[in-house]
Amino acid sequence: MQRVKDLQFFKTIREIREYEFGVFYFFNGLVISEMKEGEIFDWSVAEKIIGVANEVLGKDEPLAYISNRIHNYSIVPTDWLKFYKHHNQLEFYSVVAYNQSGLASLVLENMFFRNNIRQFCNLEDAIKWSLNEINKKIMEQPG
Repeated sequence: MQRVKDLQFFKTIREIREYEFGVFYFFNGLVISEMKEGEIFDWSVAEKIIGVANEVLGKDEPLAYISNRIHNYSIVPTDWLKFYKHHNQLEFYSVVAYNQSGLASLVLENMFFRNNIRQFCNLEDAIKWSLNEINKKIMEQPG
């Protein structure tokens, strides 16, 4: 199991926000979450993190989100509908799961998330993929 703080990549951090429900790490074009054991990731959590991401990283930049599932917690997959209803965009979403329970909600999430959710067993691989996708997206944007 890999934690964000233990990686060499951590040196590029822009900001860390700690909440009662988890810790969120903000890098250029990338947000990585580590939710706490037993918490529920619902629209109220998402809304708070969206606001912080817009404040720290800007609203118009491509963004990747990595859920580093180091603990077991619940997700309300239907809240993706609220995410889209409020005109939010998330270009790239990946999940790093270290056990079966970390993957369990992925099937349901895939039903409501409009793009593909990439699955990884290694946080560094998820970061590499996310940064590569963000860079490709930036290169595609007109001058």
